[in-house]
Amino acid sequence: MTQDFIERRIITGLIVSTDYINRVQRIWSPDLLESQELKTIARWCLDYFEKYGTAPDSNIQSIYMENLPSLSKSDAEFIEEVLEGLSSDYGRGSQFNSAYLYDQTLQYFKTREIEQHQEEVQYLIDEGRANEAEQLIQSFRPTIVDQTDAGLDLSSEEALERIEQAFNESQQRVISYPGALGEMWNEHLSRGGFVTFLAPEKRGKSFMLLELGLRAVRQKANVAFFEAGDMTENQVLRRICVYMAQRSDREKYCNERFDPIGDCLYNMLDICDRSDRNCNHGIFEGVSLDEISQNPSKYLNISTLKEKHEDYPEYEPCDSHSCNQRKGVAWIERKPKTAPLNARDAKEEVRKFFSRYRRHFKLITQPPSTLTVSDMRTYLNNWERYDGFVPDVIIIDYADLLSADDGPTAEFRHRQDHIWKNLRALSQEKHALVLSATQADAESYTRGRLSLSNFSEDKRKLSHVTAQYGLNQDPDGREKKLGVLRVNEIVVREGDFSNDNEVYVLQSLSSGRPFLESFK
Repeated sequence: MTQDFIERRIITGLIVSTDYINRVQRIWSPDLLESQELKTIARWCLDYFEKYGTAPDSNIQSIYMENLPSLSKSDAEFIEEVLEGLSSDYGRGSQFNSAYLYDQTLQYFKTREIEQHQEEVQYLIDEGRANEAEQLIQSFRPTIVDQTDAGLDLSSEEALERIEQAFNESQQRVISYPGALGEMWNEHLSRGGFVTFLAPEKRGKSFMLLELGLRAVRQKANVAFFEAGDMTENQVLRRICVYMAQRSDREKYCNERFDPIGDCLYNMLDICDRSDRNCNHGIFEGVSLDEISQNPSKYLNISTLKEKHEDYPEYEPCDSHSCNQRKGVAWIERKPKTAPLNARDAKEEVRKFFSRYRRHFKLITQPPSTLTVSDMRTYLNNWERYDGFVPDVIIIDYADLLSADDGPTAEFRHRQDHIWKNLRALSQEKHALVLSATQADAESYTRGRLSLSNFSEDKRKLSHVTAQYGLNQDPDGREKKLGVLRVNEIVVREGDFSNDNEVYVLQSLSSGRPFLESFK
């Protein structure tokens, strides 16, 4: 990593991240920066922080203009170029990977301190003052100390600072969802987490991972997406474009269709007395709550709902998610026929998407059983070194397809444990949210809800994740046809969890959307 690169990254952190300034104050020494111009920007940031208690962010432009008259022409041009180069980071706030940059800053400052000491020693040697050089060597005591090397005294002020950092980082959510799904998993979609999804084949694991990645971009996060062989690059790109355009690239999925939309069972049965209902009648006459609750497959299937849609064209679903009596179910809405997505429109959708959100989505696609975690580290380090790209989210589609050639040569389950252990390490090293998926066992195809017993290959996978969720649909295919997925808790490291705790997610996979809304 070049000196200029890391110093510019440090300045970026000082400008956009209050958390980074809080972290770095303990070790800060402007003398350890090589660039005089960057020292000037650093001083502006720290002065601003001391006065207002926050990083300057886009206000750095005003600070630059205020100080412009006192700058030389060359300094002004250099600083202007630096500020223009990092303008896309303005407004990122808590999404900026301050913990990872702090680790890099610590190592850089340690290196710079040693380099400066060596320069002083070499100067004395060149001057023929060997005794003084020897004394300087013997008296050297580094002031920049890695916390992990020094240990932590819990009775110290430093311990209190690190406790605050621990609480702040644990609450740094990288991706957020609305509604019931957000209540289930938002707190676990945080920096440093390792979250995975368990599901049988063709249950939508890849769709869900892409949805998480693109939602992360919309929420100002950088995403690294590693396709380990489940799809080709062309397939991934087409899915991304379909997601953005919300229309399929295949003609057979572009005809008139019905997508699911949230409703309330009490509204369908016309037994709701809310004054703000959108509709004054139901769709199931003479059907009791017990009947439909005990046999949902008879009433809440795509064929029956299409019939009811024709019989009651004026019916309106209940969209009051704030109602604490709501009993969520899926209704359907008609979507008109569209033209298949073509390359020209797809390119325009991608251009608009990334122009609007101004974040990066890096994609690597490799054949099955060829990509290793070591390979992923190499890609990430190269992107950082040459492109300045630091991911907030790392996605692997999916972990079972990775190779363990960089690990043990023992039986398959030990190799799987090695892969999952290293994915957990990656989330901690990069201070990023790592997301992946794993295949459920053969029994899962006949079960309506997955549990801890449905792991495949090696149960030690569960010991490495911070959370794992099951993707469920009934074995008869009713929910799949209707566009309903049930997400349940398999294991959650922090707090209580239950396999019975599940959330209903409505989907339109034909338009690339595995998440439309959710309810309990």
